[in-house]
Amino acid sequence: MEKIKPRTLSGFMELLPQKQAQMERVMEILRETYALYGFYPLDTPVLEASDVLLAKGGGETEKQIYRFQKGDSDLAMRFDLTVPLAKYVALNYGQLVFPFRRYQIGKVYRGERAQRGRFREFYQADIDIIGDGQLDIINEAEIPSIIYQIFTRLGLQRFRISVNNRKILNGFYAMLGLTEKSGDIMRTVDKLDKIGAEKVRAVLTEELSVCTQDADEILGFIAISGGNDAVLAALENYRGRNAVFDEGLDELKTVVQYLAAFGVPESHFAVDLTIARGLDYYTGTVYETTMLDHPEIGSICSGGRYDNLAGYYTDKKLPGVGISIGLTRLFFVLEDKNYLNENPPAAPADVMILPMTEDIAPSIALATQLREHGVRVQLHCEKKKFKAKITCADKLHIPYVIFMGEDEIAKNIIALKELATGEQTNTGFEQALARIQAGLRNAGKVILDQ
Repeated sequence: MEKIKPRTLSGFMELLPQKQAQMERVMEILRETYALYGFYPLDTPVLEASDVLLAKGGGETEKQIYRFQKGDSDLAMRFDLTVPLAKYVALNYGQLVFPFRRYQIGKVYRGERAQRGRFREFYQADIDIIGDGQLDIINEAEIPSIIYQIFTRLGLQRFRISVNNRKILNGFYAMLGLTEKSGDIMRTVDKLDKIGAEKVRAVLTEELSVCTQDADEILGFIAISGGNDAVLAALENYRGRNAVFDEGLDELKTVVQYLAAFGVPESHFAVDLTIARGLDYYTGTVYETTMLDHPEIGSICSGGRYDNLAGYYTDKKLPGVGISIGLTRLFFVLEDKNYLNENPPAAPADVMILPMTEDIAPSIALATQLREHGVRVQLHCEKKKFKAKITCADKLHIPYVIFMGEDEIAKNIIALKELATGEQTNTGFEQALARIQAGLRNAGKVILDQ
């Protein structure tokens, strides 16, 4: 029989066991962090009816979606986690308690051109807070603290959360009489870091027909910088010229005011007037998170406030605020930049027990006892030489080995060896457990110190 060459489709990621364990640890940290803030876990189907997923329709989204017929059914694979959330909330509105806080980590699919760091199948990690009719601004102030907790718990140190408010931008362009061109202007301004101020000015005046005076006003506005207090003080000079602008400035000041209480240091947070995000979606506070040493990567976590999550499915107004992490891309970037720690966090177990007697019941009992205390244990009962068993534990990066021989069983002691140091101790169960747990607390981070 002719053999089929095994292969993985372009744009789809498969990881070897150690890397997959690292990815699982990243997801575990995300789940733990989201749970700290009172978010429900949620999952939604990968497959949906095409008319549900494409309620908005048009544009690049419809071109990239995986869509197919199965019998009489017109089906599509989810391309993000926000549209399925909108359907879920509209469908289950009567059973939910608002504000509804959910997190979801799941795969999404986009049939775009695969390239380095860009995938067709990839994990997204989203959180959203959905209100019923209204949603307090405090929820928008809490989001940066969640972003800060996530990346510090992962081990990242040099990152910045940039925050702006779409109402400030919309109000500013309305002051200049440029509301109809505001979308094109914001897309141009978004290229400032890539093409520079002079080219932005040229696009504004030559392609978008913005007069020179207004172009200078725009460039001056987005160049406002300094500490957060200085930026907010500069924005106060525009107050009173547009009601939408004033509302956005009040909201931004509220977000900044509460950040310290939420535990976000100013070193990791900045008001940035160039941040716009989804021009046809976000309506209030917007967020972008970047790695300071790798600005070329772009945003590693973004999102913002929106006025109506489920307008395509229900007449009920469901405002919300949320963020999304492109988890597969982030993992690829961390690996590519050599940030990922290759040490024990990727191990499948914390301890390997090596029975050295015919009767392995005591080893099984010890494994059960350790597992009851949250220690992950592998039993190695294969008929192999002792050295081969130690090599197996070492290759799996398992940090501790326990030898269970006749003397250990007779004396009711545990012979515990730490493979990294070679140190071995013979102690009682409680002392051995304490040593293992202390070592696991100090084990390598998911991300190495930068």
